[in-house]
Amino acid sequence: MVTVRYFAGAAEAAGIDREQVAASSLGELIAAVVAAHGPGLQRVIEQCSLLAGGVYVRDPELPLAEGATVDVLPPFAGG
Repeated sequence: MVTVRYFAGAAEAAGIDREQVAASSLGELIAAVVAAHGPGLQRVIEQCSLLAGGVYVRDPELPLAEGATVDVLPPFAGG
């Protein structure tokens, strides 16, 4: 299981701020959360930064270890 943490608009689109997802790659994870929460979340994820273990990731083939955490961070305004 992988922990997904949603922030700001991503949490609003998902309707939750955290969940556990069975996924072994970033692509599987994205497919699973979009299937669970709908196309509104997909549109938000396309604009988000994804961090796995605090490192920016985007490759759908990236393997995710059991117990990993992926943060979904929408663009933030301000400085």
